[in-house]
Amino acid sequence: MIDVSREKFEELVAEALDTIPPELAKVMENVVIVVVDDPPESGLLGLYTGIPLTERGEWYSGVLPDRIEIYRNSILEICDTEHDVIEEVRITVVHEIAHHFGINDDRLHELGW
Repeated sequence: MIDVSREKFEELVAEALDTIPPELAKVMENVVIVVVDDPPESGLLGLYTGIPLTERGEWYSGVLPDRIEIYRNSILEICDTEHDVIEEVRITVVHEIAHHFGINDDRLHELGW
């Protein structure tokens, strides 16, 4: 396990978000991304909670933002180097954003994520 400060970890999440193609970032709607130290259950690196863009209809208004949580300690536990952390944060951020776009885990695995 490597130790990375919360501040540095948040910077890595921000840097991972900067790698999202602008055309995709532009259509991300009503979603907040936060760093949380520990997951609600063991083994989670990130979690998307909300209504994916593909399931929103005309009825969708006045709802709280979707939430993407990136679990700092879970990621740090599986990494040995800062490079590992950078890569795992990027993968986790992309994975959870994909859920915001309505892409499920099976499809993500087919795509190599």
